Amino acid sequence: MPIPLPPNTHALAVLLLTGLALILFSRDKLPLETSSLVVLVCLAVGFELFPFEADGVRLRAVDFFLGFGNEALVAVCALMIAGQGILRTGALDPVGRSLARFWRISPSLSLLLTLLLGGLISAFINNVPVVVLLLPVLISVSLKTNTPATRVLMPMGFSTLLGGTATTIGTSTNLLVVAVAAEMGLAPFSMFDFAVPAVLAGLIGTAYLWLIAPRLLPDRAIRIADASPRIFTAHLAVAEGGPLDGKPLLTALDLTGGKMQIDALERGEGNELMLLPDVTLLPGDHMVVSDTPERLKEFERLLSGTLYPAGSEDKPVSEDNPLAETDQQIAEIAVFQGSMLHGITLNDYHFFERTGLVALAIHRSGRRYERIRDHVGDIRLRVGDILLVQGPRRSIAELKQNTDFLVLDSTMDLPYSRKAPLALAIMLAVILAAALGLLPIAISATAGALLMILTGCLAWRDATRALSVQVILIVVTSLALGTAMIRTGGAQYLGSTFVALSGNASPAMVLSGLMLLMAGLTNVISNNATAVIGTPIAVSIARQMGLPPEPFVLAVLFGANMSYATPMAYKTNLLVMNAGEYAFSDFLKVGAPLVLIMWGALSFLLPFFYM
Repeated sequence: MPIPLPPNTHALAVLLLTGLALILFSRDKLPLETSSLVVLVCLAVGFELFPFEADGVRLRAVDFFLGFGNEALVAVCALMIAGQGILRTGALDPVGRSLARFWRISPSLSLLLTLLLGGLISAFINNVPVVVLLLPVLISVSLKTNTPATRVLMPMGFSTLLGGTATTIGTSTNLLVVAVAAEMGLAPFSMFDFAVPAVLAGLIGTAYLWLIAPRLLPDRAIRIADASPRIFTAHLAVAEGGPLDGKPLLTALDLTGGKMQIDALERGEGNELMLLPDVTLLPGDHMVVSDTPERLKEFERLLSGTLYPAGSEDKPVSEDNPLAETDQQIAEIAVFQGSMLHGITLNDYHFFERTGLVALAIHRSGRRYERIRDHVGDIRLRVGDILLVQGPRRSIAELKQNTDFLVLDSTMDLPYSRKAPLALAIMLAVILAAALGLLPIAISATAGALLMILTGCLAWRDATRALSVQVILIVVTSLALGTAMIRTGGAQYLGSTFVALSGNASPAMVLSGLMLLMAGLTNVISNNATAVIGTPIAVSIARQMGLPPEPFVLAVLFGANMSYATPMAYKTNLLVMNAGEYAFSDFLKVGAPLVLIMWGALSFLLPFFYM
């Protein structure tokens, strides 16, 4: 069958813009929000300046903005808010505590139980709260049982992605595929319509994650495993006749190149002076400084002073009187969607003043920004960033009770609110109302989000932080591209091209090829974009082959959910990557075989059940 030509210039332009969108969506340097808005504006302006009509009906440019009110997007946003209520109240933390107790008995069976529970919960709740719950649990039990955290964190993250494919509300991708298919005239999918193939394939994937994946991952100790302090507080005494004698405090900063941060200035025991740049330093004055031992010794040399450990100001630092911090603890703080740290710098947040903790380093997508050479306080934080911090044990314990932060350390102090049972009941009501067909998921989820706020499980501030501008814009833009492709005939053209390239392949082979194509795209660009753009193409392929469209739509749904091979394919991948300090190659080593396993299993199961 020869490859057809595009039906018209508008369809050709839409296809070119779709290709450009796929390229822009895969660029790290350009924010996904910006790429989405660029494509959306290009569509709207292009069709306004160059109108398109088909069968006497004009495609209005403003129709591309209807995605902001799309039922699927409303459901996605409402479920984000409801999921934030689960996270804020700690409603799932009893699950984490039970897993932690069982882990001490049998780590291997506990890993299997963790994978199964993570998948089960993620079938009904966005997987971000599930990963946020399980990360501190797994890191804590790993440190206590001497099990490498690197061998359990990635399998856990992938298990939540497997579970999310089992129901229509498991992921935003599922909701979008179902909504687009319904708009194209297909019968609406109910919540568990495709659960059987999803569960069967998911069990095969879970077996791989339990038995094989840990053996492929490196036995690497994460930084938090070394609990010794990195930052020490010391007193640097001004020497008589030295470079600071009789000089203003500003001179000390100038001589150290601005690297030294002075916490306090003491003139005699208990006599603290104001930290003014022009205050005159006298012999015997003590500058209280916090930094690494190497930097403190460097300051001592540059300023010709004498260094004393905090609490032992009568004896200088030496091998017999070393720097020590007995009450200090090392921990990590993960930045997640809805976190107070998302989108700002540590300096903007006044992190040290508000928490009493010192940020030692930031781990981001394989890179580590160290305090000793980078201005970590000026780095704008993103979802998935992991902060290595040090501070008094009491400060870290207090921070762990604040649900605005996800603290990872060797303890199991998880926040739990009295509102937790209520939040869980609201979420169960949302799921049951949709599953029983009492209310569409967009309405039940919106009602659930409202109840979370009215009952005090969630504040409006938390609700707004739960929403992701990135997700909203990518969904709206993808829906706009899908509309343009359908109305101009671009989707039909791509379907005809795919069928022509398939030659005499069987329907099962065509379906399998389509799913593999979606799996490849979702690991490079947004899974939501892959799903929305792929769904009309799948329907077109099925209709041209004279086959029921449902299995082809499900091929797109399952393929777009195979976000395993790259860390940027899904937001929880980044969180797991940075917490476990994985390399990009680790995702390829474990995620690529999982993609092939799921693709092979579903290539058999979908034709078996639907064709």
